Amino acid sequence: MLKKTTKSMAKNNDYDTNSINTIGAGTVVKGDITSDGDFRIVGRLIGTIQSKGKVVIGKNGSVEGDIICKNADVSGSVKGSMKVDELLSLTATSKMEGDVVTSRIAIEAGSVFTGQCHMSNVNETGKGKK
Repeated sequence: MLKKTTKSMAKNNDYDTNSINTIGAGTVVKGDITSDGDFRIVGRLIGTIQSKGKVVIGKNGSVEGDIICKNADVSGSVKGSMKVDELLSLTATSKMEGDVVTSRIAIEAGSVFTGQCHMSNVNETGKGKK
């Protein structure tokens, strides 16, 4: 007698919102990106990236366009504006050219930052300037 077994398969529309998307070294992407998860760029992006998670620009990564995200770590180069809801970290190898709006910023010695920075507590309900 044979036993019938059933396996449940993932639906085609299921996705993991905690996934890390990557633009790898040697890859150039032209266009706008929207992501619910984290994003790592070690290649080159020419366009806007909007993420509900963290955007990491690796040492050899570059973005020519705007970045909108929750948190960001930049070790490579960015030419464009950035809107970071929480923390923007610019490491010693980073080169940032553009305006920044963020709640918090950390800039290591050696980082090159050309632009304006506006800081606000837009995500903290009831806390802010009066």
